[in-house]
Amino acid sequence: MRRVVSLGKNRLFSGSRAQASNSAIQRPLSSSAALWEEEPEVIHHRPRLEVLRRQLEQEKDAPISLRQSPPRPQNTSIPSTTNEDSEAVPNQSLESLMKQLEALPLPEEPLTDTFGRQHSYLRISLAERCNLRCQYCMPENGVPLQPQSHLLSNDEVVRLASWFVQNGVDKIRLTGGEPLLRKDLVDLVGNLNELGLEQIGMTTNGVTLSRSLPDLVEAGMTHVNISLDSLMPDKFAKLTRRPESYHTKVMKAIEDCATLLPNRTKINCVVLPDNANEMQEFCELTRSMPIDIRFIEYMPFNENNWGTGEFVSYQQMRDRIEGLSRLEDGPNDTTKWWTLPGDTLGRIGFITSMSEHFCGTCNRLRITADGQLKVCLFGSTEVSLRDLMRHEESSDEMLQKLIHYSVQRKHFKLGGHKDMQDLQDHSNENRPMTLIGG
Repeated sequence: MRRVVSLGKNRLFSGSRAQASNSAIQRPLSSSAALWEEEPEVIHHRPRLEVLRRQLEQEKDAPISLRQSPPRPQNTSIPSTTNEDSEAVPNQSLESLMKQLEALPLPEEPLTDTFGRQHSYLRISLAERCNLRCQYCMPENGVPLQPQSHLLSNDEVVRLASWFVQNGVDKIRLTGGEPLLRKDLVDLVGNLNELGLEQIGMTTNGVTLSRSLPDLVEAGMTHVNISLDSLMPDKFAKLTRRPESYHTKVMKAIEDCATLLPNRTKINCVVLPDNANEMQEFCELTRSMPIDIRFIEYMPFNENNWGTGEFVSYQQMRDRIEGLSRLEDGPNDTTKWWTLPGDTLGRIGFITSMSEHFCGTCNRLRITADGQLKVCLFGSTEVSLRDLMRHEESSDEMLQKLIHYSVQRKHFKLGGHKDMQDLQDHSNENRPMTLIGG
């Protein structure tokens, strides 16, 4: 029997299935005081961004409990796997939820899911803001931004990172928004470096990277991914909705990374009909610089105007590049690696999330800038680690249980969606890419 639980203004959902993990509270789409969220199979509500914009306008001075569930009609029945009707139960407080967590057994392998996938790679978003407006990442009119107090502090990021490292994570990537907009980034990288990680990476648009790159490398940054979708300044300006002068700064950052982080720098290019004719030229960069080029299939997210007419598949990409030879991929690799003939300093890769997904070997988890755990990029399910950490009676054991039972609910592929069209049909239920973390 699935039941509907009300917590103040928030509606939460918990279900009883065979696994013990279902003792935790679930709620669709929000990131407020509820610790557990799961999307029901059928949701009828306003688009997620519209709801958040209205709430931010109404709750400018609100404390942490910010994102509330979209309004639902009273007595709405939420379908469950048993197709039983839901039933209302009395209000349940955060303290009651914590008692449920206390009653759950402490898992021995907290980062292993039901498909046997061990998660050793954590992506942490540090900012919701970005100084670009890339068409595939952010709506043209921007996104609603939360107050700084709603985002994770450096201490909270390090606390979470420390727990994940103790439980098997050896690679962390810092993302955004644009992580370089975080003023204390160098200090944070230094603190993370003390945890003994094998890799500390960052994904950035590169606009302001050159000025801080030496300090970041000295602090412990080992890898950098730079997003660049065109080698032509005018086309870059069109795709990013920003001045052509930014393009010069990004190219300078790529040269600097090739010097300070040779063979540890990747250029990420989302392939669209507008830039597909530049793919060969991108590949030629690997002859002159020790960098990798990765071409990414366009993915559907909230308000990013995805459509099959704009989609360029893995096979179509390969057909545009002459002389490719296949290389061996690494374990848990999201990239299919190739190389150009002759002498090259870097590789050519393809991230084929839509046409040939790689979910079977997924080892990645994500934490958003406001402290929500997303076990899959494409799922709208979130669980608030921030709210648990900020409760005065929370403990690392509670955190471990909450993370584990979240990981246990991870779908096998695409956040539970069938294919890219199904993802598009439900894209308004997820965040825009910039609010997830690239």
